[in-house]
Amino acid sequence: MKLLRWMRVSLFGLALAALCTLAAAQAQPGVADDEVDPPAAQPLAPDPWEPFNRAVFQFNQDLDAGLLYPWADAYVTLVPKLARTGIHNFFNNFQDLWSGVNNLLQGKIEQSIAMSFRFVWNTVFGWGGLLDMATELGIERTPEDFGQTLAVWGVPPGNFLMLPLFGPSTVRDAVALPLDIAATPSYAINQGSFRPVVAVVEIIDARSQLLGASQLLDTIALDKYSFVRDAFLTRRLNLVYDGNPPPEPAVPAKAPKD
Repeated sequence: MKLLRWMRVSLFGLALAALCTLAAAQAQPGVADDEVDPPAAQPLAPDPWEPFNRAVFQFNQDLDAGLLYPWADAYVTLVPKLARTGIHNFFNNFQDLWSGVNNLLQGKIEQSIAMSFRFVWNTVFGWGGLLDMATELGIERTPEDFGQTLAVWGVPPGNFLMLPLFGPSTVRDAVALPLDIAATPSYAINQGSFRPVVAVVEIIDARSQLLGASQLLDTIALDKYSFVRDAFLTRRLNLVYDGNPPPEPAVPAKAPKD
């Protein structure tokens, strides 16, 4: 059982790493390679642990390429799309409940009610969440995690941190990660035989949504680590401020030399 639990946490981390990789790839859509800022640009969070982070990033890349990517590719090939959609809806439905809690903790009462309603409606009328009936009613998802909640409470992000297995993060998000994991179905539903199966399916489903990420990163004429770091931090900043981050402080112009 301990081995299964370790495998579940490890594979879930790979899925999160893949998710962050896709976020990095999507953060600058449609931008030509020669239009992207160079890797030397300042990150949105300090990165004093860059040598360690780069080593962990390479470890995650190698592990994903050798283990998780082949599983996800086979899953997409062998499982019909209708079944995959239902499985993905099920996990999204569970996330909606946790998002409702975090919206409430952030003082977003309207969003919290909407997300809680989504969970109840899809659970009752969507066959346990396999069907996304709430979206058909026009109730959109507003996902929130505990890292965003800590940010709203005023906790600074801290240094950028590349987590083994779990991918790009910050100190703040790393502290919040255990609670986010505890809110996943395989942990929230405490059934010994249920947990490892659902965990593996959840991981493969998450990675299958991101199969284009690796190919996209391979086409980027930049240092992958810097690109993933900066795009991840940009995405997290937008999530914390609901798409309206504060403007960056203006850099004072240098006085001309005599």
